[in-house]
Amino acid sequence: MMNVKKNWNYLISGTFEKHQVIQKPAAVAIALLIVTILLGSCSSNTVYNETVDISPEGWYKDEAAAFAVTIEDTVKNYNFYLTVRNTTDYRYSNLFIFLNTILPNNNKTRDTIELVLADYTGKWLGKGWGSVKENNLLLKKNLRFPLKGEYRFFIQQAMRTDTLKGIRSVGLRLETTED
Repeated sequence: MMNVKKNWNYLISGTFEKHQVIQKPAAVAIALLIVTILLGSCSSNTVYNETVDISPEGWYKDEAAAFAVTIEDTVKNYNFYLTVRNTTDYRYSNLFIFLNTILPNNNKTRDTIELVLADYTGKWLGKGWGSVKENNLLLKKNLRFPLKGEYRFFIQQAMRTDTLKGIRSVGLRLETTED
């Protein structure tokens, strides 16, 4: 079983904004509640799914989106996804990131990862309408966490520019696998 800390996501420098819910009229709110109940009754393997919005001014190289996940079951396998929302004004076809992880025993890891956002012809990958595309990229299949406790993940842009424009949000998603 996994416990999730839902309010821990933020940008270290404070320029990311937590996703905010816009107030809706009562009829729309009731319709959303019904849809949520119906979708919630379906079985889902998603145990963690959080995103951090990036400032419209850009993603500064020293800023990191932060996520915390508490793992209780070290036997279960998970699929580990990274979610990236970019605009079609993004200048590059890829995105390099640093994924820094702090394990429950305070050991640290750092991975450099290239995420491909467009194909060789320049066509944007991912889903979405208009000028925003969302990519859900599988980073690790059948991941098994070695320790119980809180894992902290920090995502930084690793492009060779101080301020990266065109990335709207980044996120992490964990799904249990069907063994």
